[in-house]
Amino acid sequence: MYETSWEPVLPQAALAAYDAAFEFLRDEPYEMNKPARGSLLGIEHMEDREILGLLKLARRMNPVKARPLLRNKRIVLLFYEASTRTRSSFEIAAKSLGAITTLVQSTGSSIEKGESLLDTGYTLRALGADAVVIRHPCAGAPHLMAKHLDIPVINAGDGMHEHPSQALLDAFTILKHKKSFTGLQVAIIGDIFHSRVTRSNCHLLSRFGVKITLCGPPEFVPEVAVTLVPGLRITRHIEEALRGADVIMLLRLQKERLAGRKIQVQDYVARYQMTPARLKLARRDAIVMHPGPIIRGLELTADVADGPQSVIIDEIHNGMPTRMAILARALGKAK
Repeated sequence: MYETSWEPVLPQAALAAYDAAFEFLRDEPYEMNKPARGSLLGIEHMEDREILGLLKLARRMNPVKARPLLRNKRIVLLFYEASTRTRSSFEIAAKSLGAITTLVQSTGSSIEKGESLLDTGYTLRALGADAVVIRHPCAGAPHLMAKHLDIPVINAGDGMHEHPSQALLDAFTILKHKKSFTGLQVAIIGDIFHSRVTRSNCHLLSRFGVKITLCGPPEFVPEVAVTLVPGLRITRHIEEALRGADVIMLLRLQKERLAGRKIQVQDYVARYQMTPARLKLARRDAIVMHPGPIIRGLELTADVADGPQSVIIDEIHNGMPTRMAILARALGKAK
C-alpha cells in the first residue's frame, strides 16, 4: 500500500494497526482501480505543482463570502476517530461552498456492528455521496477506499501515516506570516514518533527547501526518523533546536504514552516545554504553531500559547480556506 521506514521500531499496538490495514488488501476479492481524480490521500506522492496550486486556490477562498461552488453536492464526513478541529473545519468549509454534509461516526452506525470499511464506502456511494472525507486509525485505510470508489476520497488522518490537509493549512499559515519558504528553519518539538502531522509537514516543507529539525527524547524521536525525508536533523536539546528557528511547531504529548517509559511527565516539562525564556532563543519574529489540541502546562505555557508570537488560533482559522480549496479541487470546481 505504501512504504514506511519507521516500521521496524513501531510498538506492538501500532504494528497491529498497520497489519489490519494490510489485511484489508489480502482479503479483498475485488479488482482495485486508481483513486478518483481529486482525491487527497497524502503529501508524499503529490507533485509540487499540485501543492502550490492548492495553496494558491486557498488564498482565493473566503469563508465569509464564498461562492456556492459545491451547491447540492453531498459530502460525507466518515470519522472512525474523535475530532474537533478537522471535522468541524471540513464541515463548515463544505457548507460555506453550498454542499450538503452528512456525518457518519463509528459509534451509533453499522460500523459498530462490524460492517467493513469497503461496505461502508459502497453504502455511502449508493446513497449519493459525491465525496468522502475519512479519518481512520489504520494507516492506509483512505487509500484502500479510494481504490474501490469512483468518487474523491480525502484523507483526514490515517493512523500514524499522514494528515495532508493539516500540512497544507500549516504551509498556508507559514506563507501568510513569512511570505516565502526560502531560507526558513523549522523546529518540530514533541512526540514525533506518533505524529502523522509531522510526517506530512516534513514531506511538504522539505520539497521547498525548508530546513527541519526534529527535537525530543529518544522515546519520541527515534534516530530512524531522520530517514523520513532528506536533510532532516535530530537534536535532544530544545535550546539547540530553537536557535535560529523561524517557525516552531509544537506537538501534543499524550500522558498515557509516557507509561512504562524512562522519561516522566515532569522530566519532559523540564526539558522540552516551550516557555517565554526558551522562545527568546529563536528569531525575534519566529512564530509558534500547534496542530492542537494544546495542553497548557505540558508542551507549552499559557504565556506562549496566548503570546504575540503564537499563531495557533490563526492556524485553526486557516483550515477553512485550505479545506475549501481541497473540496473544490476534489469536485472539479477549482476555478
